Amino acid sequence: MQTYPALVGGRDIDSDQHVYVLPSDAILTDTFGGLALKRRLDQGELEPPEWSTISRCALADERTVQESLRAAADAAAEWGHAPLDIRIRLGERIRDRLITKREAFTEVMIMEGRTRLLAEWEVDGLLDIFSEQTLSWCAELMHREFRHGGRRLVIRRLADGVVCVAPPQNAPHSNAIYGAASLLAGNSVVVRAPRSIPLGVMYAVREIIAPALADVGAPPGTVNVLCGPPMLQDWLASPHVNDIIYFGGTAKGLALQGACVAAGKKPILELAGNDCAVVWRDADLDLAVGALTEAFNASGQICNVPNQVIAHPAIAGDLTSRLAAAAAQVKPGRPGDDGVVLTPVLAADRFFATLASALRGGATLVCGGRRLDVDGAPSAAGFFIEPTVIRVGGLEAARAIEAVREETFFPLLPVIVPDPGRPDDALLDDIVRFVNTNPYGLRNSLWAADRSVADRFVARVHNGGVLKVNDRSHCGFFPYMPSHGGTGRTGGAFGEASYMAIRTTHLQAISMPDAPAGRTGGAPCGR
Repeated sequence: MQTYPALVGGRDIDSDQHVYVLPSDAILTDTFGGLALKRRLDQGELEPPEWSTISRCALADERTVQESLRAAADAAAEWGHAPLDIRIRLGERIRDRLITKREAFTEVMIMEGRTRLLAEWEVDGLLDIFSEQTLSWCAELMHREFRHGGRRLVIRRLADGVVCVAPPQNAPHSNAIYGAASLLAGNSVVVRAPRSIPLGVMYAVREIIAPALADVGAPPGTVNVLCGPPMLQDWLASPHVNDIIYFGGTAKGLALQGACVAAGKKPILELAGNDCAVVWRDADLDLAVGALTEAFNASGQICNVPNQVIAHPAIAGDLTSRLAAAAAQVKPGRPGDDGVVLTPVLAADRFFATLASALRGGATLVCGGRRLDVDGAPSAAGFFIEPTVIRVGGLEAARAIEAVREETFFPLLPVIVPDPGRPDDALLDDIVRFVNTNPYGLRNSLWAADRSVADRFVARVHNGGVLKVNDRSHCGFFPYMPSHGGTGRTGGAFGEASYMAIRTTHLQAISMPDAPAGRTGGAPCGR
């Protein structure tokens, strides 16, 4: 049995209380029995046998929470002065650890319910975040020098200090590492492992991040991780905390934004997504459909998947037919099985209410809409939901439908078909206006063969953190490109595309005389 105590100030801090993690297969096979066993374990009524596949994480108390913040503050005072090349080397070591631990990390994610396909995709995304290209680009953003009028001018970004990370419950494992990328700026980090799904976060920090920090000589306490009750109020009240990275729902996130500003903390929000994908009349439909079916990844319980499609009327019928055929190939299954995409839906009642509302509002059902069991058969008691596509007529009418207007955290994809008869120039203006007035702003995609259409779309769409054109994936990652971040209800008042190594810094400018002959003058500016 694997036990993970809290890691605080470089020390293990165990507890007489633990949160137990049962393999997701055990819950799917015997839901009530598995949940009853977990409850008894969590309450300390019994101990699992040493040979079992059950794991556990120490449950931190209030004292440990406060110790983690003090330890982070002590470490930040030293790590914040580490040279940039050492901090970039840290990113390289994290990448090396991700490669070395890839298989084990993937298995931990599967144990907590991530499908193998999506777990491997998330690791690939992290490798892009810590790629040589992205690290070099972030290093360039963190330090630039110029010469002017006999003076040396330095523009640099400095660490904010102590960064607290609250990963999301739907994808905590990879996002814990993403949040910990703020270490590259010279910050220290405190990560809260969610009580409902703590194991992967503990593994990510203790087996990947912490050893990489040790390799580059970072002080104890530069990273801390603990599983415990909600800590936002502790972080807001602490004089040690500078930034809070929060993943979660829009309402709670925007309320936290106000509380952070009032408390003098920087809020960095990764909230809901309602991503819009546009398919033009001359689009490569096979390419588009391949990306649009990502709407069903993890049963739609990921923020950066397509949530709504605008289809040019000339190809709408062909597109919806292809989508229905592709959706029929998306199956549920056990997380460790190859090719499984669907996961149990936590908000099944909300799905059926939203679907019914859309149909009452004039949408038509293209495919899906049933509960499924783990083997893919329709079942009134199934934990899975069949990938569902609906067709909505007219841009103006679409926003009246909740499935279009709001984020849907389940496998429901509306295809919006503008009214026919509009000239293409006017229709493109209408679509751009629709995309720009989406109150959410994570990602947008376009598929169009006409370069002038693509150029016009790119020039005029200002909503969102990432815009993709003719890509085989809506939610995939690239080196150099930011992986997260957005505008509106996605990122709040300060939202933008995010590199955590940059978002958790502040800009400083320095002017000083050129160094005397034979002197480089580099050291005083922290290069």
